[in-house]
Amino acid sequence: MQRRIFLQGTVGVAAGLSHFGSLSAAPAAPAIKVHERRVISQQATFYHGWPTLAQQKNGHLLLVSSAGRESHICPFGRVELMRSSDQGASWNWPQVLLDGPIDDRDAGILETSKGTLLATTFSSVAYVPILEKGRQLQPGKPGAWEATRLARWEAAHGRLNEQQRQQALGVWMTRSTDGGLTWSGRYRCLVNSPHGPIQLSDGRLLYAGKGLWTEASKVGVCVSADDGVSWKWLAEIQPREGDSHHKYHELHAVETEKGRLVAHIRNHNTAHAGETLQSESEDGGRSWSVPHSIGVWGLPSHLLRLRDGRLLMSYGYRRPPYGNQARISEDEGRSWSAPVSVSADGRGHDLGYPSTVQLGDESFVTVWYERMKSSPRAVLRQARWTLL
Repeated sequence: MQRRIFLQGTVGVAAGLSHFGSLSAAPAAPAIKVHERRVISQQATFYHGWPTLAQQKNGHLLLVSSAGRESHICPFGRVELMRSSDQGASWNWPQVLLDGPIDDRDAGILETSKGTLLATTFSSVAYVPILEKGRQLQPGKPGAWEATRLARWEAAHGRLNEQQRQQALGVWMTRSTDGGLTWSGRYRCLVNSPHGPIQLSDGRLLYAGKGLWTEASKVGVCVSADDGVSWKWLAEIQPREGDSHHKYHELHAVETEKGRLVAHIRNHNTAHAGETLQSESEDGGRSWSVPHSIGVWGLPSHLLRLRDGRLLMSYGYRRPPYGNQARISEDEGRSWSAPVSVSADGRGHDLGYPSTVQLGDESFVTVWYERMKSSPRAVLRQARWTLL
């Protein structure tokens, strides 16, 4: 089953906190103040999805997303980059980084210690069953597509034949060594996750994710020792008893001050579907603990180490009140606080994938995507907030 079709079909699964009754009570939620929430995408005619926010060493912000879209699933997705030189007060016009011949989806971004920019995505043909259904609907009948819409989809689909489409499937990276003025061609990078790789204190890049469109579909981590030019498998994360690794998705990792690695996993196994699982490594990523529950319903998670050493996780909350939440860990991920709401005014489950940066004044900026009541297509929203 194709990844995006499966995930879309399960995003509304409700897994109550009663599932986590064996866990000890979470530490109290920190107090926060949300200073603003606003839409920052600039092309209302397009659907925007699955963004990643990152901060450069000079303090500027980078934001990538899957844009140029018609809907949640369609053949038009491309990776776009926006920049802010004023800590998110304003954003420049988006720059297209990658526009492959099929749908380019979740986008990640990282600035390495050498100043290299790495952007990630994966390609998909999950739109094909939708197109086939559109072809079968008779004009004038309920649900029938407009002729112009069908023509658009057919034109995009017809850029490749079936064999070429299968060859175009993959997990991809593109690289810039001049601050984003020019970018390499896309190249394969073994795994995908929505927010891309991280930099470790020893200089390596570590990418926690899942191999897509391969028979094994391994879940684990790969590493790069050459600033993202090449990648090799380091370790798999074995599923907990009763789980299938095929139903683990959308990982993200963080390194603590003491070198402990913490990875979060979006779980869609029957047991506690929709929860966030956690796995840890004490040896630089060479081995990982069996994934376990941390008492969090919500997905997927983005992890950030704060300047004071604490960890922050932010994630989408796709049940009432629809929005985005965050939690703090003061013990390297061994426990997580009760949640705080960064947003709680969503219209439904087509939202989330938040990522967060900490600004120089200790405030936070979080960006996510959301199909709002006031917008015909999903937009990028931003919140600026502080811990009290």
